[in-house]
Amino acid sequence: MAINVAPIPGLDPAVNDIRLRTAALVNADILPHEDLLWGMRAGELAEDERERSRRRSIELREEIKVKVNQAGLWAPHLPKEYGGMGLDFLELAYMYEILSYAVGASALFGVAAPNSGNASVLVKYGTEEQKAKWLLPLIEGEMQSGFSMTEPDQAGSDPRSIATEAVRDGDDWVINGHKWFTSNGIDADFFIVMCRADDPSGELGAPGEMTQIIVPTATRGVHIVRGIGIFGHSTSDHCEIRYEDVRVPIGNTLGLVGQGHQAAQDRLGAGRVYHCMNSVGQMWRAFDLMVERSLTREVHGGLLKDKQFIQGFIAESYMDVQSARLMTIDAAEKVARGSPDVRTAISAIKVFVPAAFHRVVDRAIQVWGGAGVSNDLPLAGMYLTARVLRLADGPDEVHKILMAKNILHQFERGAGWNFGM
Repeated sequence: MAINVAPIPGLDPAVNDIRLRTAALVNADILPHEDLLWGMRAGELAEDERERSRRRSIELREEIKVKVNQAGLWAPHLPKEYGGMGLDFLELAYMYEILSYAVGASALFGVAAPNSGNASVLVKYGTEEQKAKWLLPLIEGEMQSGFSMTEPDQAGSDPRSIATEAVRDGDDWVINGHKWFTSNGIDADFFIVMCRADDPSGELGAPGEMTQIIVPTATRGVHIVRGIGIFGHSTSDHCEIRYEDVRVPIGNTLGLVGQGHQAAQDRLGAGRVYHCMNSVGQMWRAFDLMVERSLTREVHGGLLKDKQFIQGFIAESYMDVQSARLMTIDAAEKVARGSPDVRTAISAIKVFVPAAFHRVVDRAIQVWGGAGVSNDLPLAGMYLTARVLRLADGPDEVHKILMAKNILHQFERGAGWNFGM
């Protein structure tokens, strides 16, 4: 089913145009070919047919990327000088909800995580030499990257507890540490690794400063232990990695020593809003699939659409999608204008949207029955994603605590909360 997109009254005409052109490509070139593009049902094919399907999927992806480039819609998150569209924060949010409607569409528009986030960090913090060596090949698709932050022995909700250490030895860093859930770990050519820096000379700052360092995956001492199995799958591209006496040049420091935490927050803060807008796009798709099924499926002498339970599902899912979408756009607008309560708004969507996403997909699966959990539909993958998002970028509990503290501080200052901000 095609995504139904119309111009939004009051929105910048240029943004409306981007949304409409994005939707046109999604509807014409991606939705009809999802199975082929991503091999969603490749396991059901004979071996020789599977190989033909794989080759055709690669060809089709490249054909679509050409169309995206010709339409001027490639890499919307990057500045124009690096081959992107140069969209601002709010414009990106409006585009992402359209891209997320179709499985894998973002990757075909040059916005594949973690490459997109790493590229944005390199644009902001990288030296010209680093940009030439790592950023440009990343943008051109000649390299893949990963983000290596989370550690199995430290609480992921507390990035300041990171124990991986980079000790200066002459003109090099020597890195030792244990990471896991390093994104894109299987295919990456380099990782951006979060470390605690220790320069015995004191030249680069006090010991223990949070720092991000570019580490080529081919460097001696980078040991990829495994792709971590998730939700019953035997493996994934999120890897467990041990860094054992990994030596890289000081010139691989991304930004200044001590800027690592800020760089991570720049990435994760924006990422939280974008993840939520991506979730809205997938909720939209799940909602459409559910309603579409109710109009055609007969059971117990009538169509599902006429059953009151299903009518309740439709109404509840409509409210969830609308609430999630409006809350996320509100948070994006607060980021764009530098609102003082932006952190509260981001935490609120980070808690509410994945839960609403989970509810919408759960109802859609229920309406589709056995087909809902099969590989014939994208609902099972959405269900997994919705659950993971309650942990990714900070667990619900941390964001609820932050919201409560911000609200209480406002009242302690003698003012009630202003919901009109």
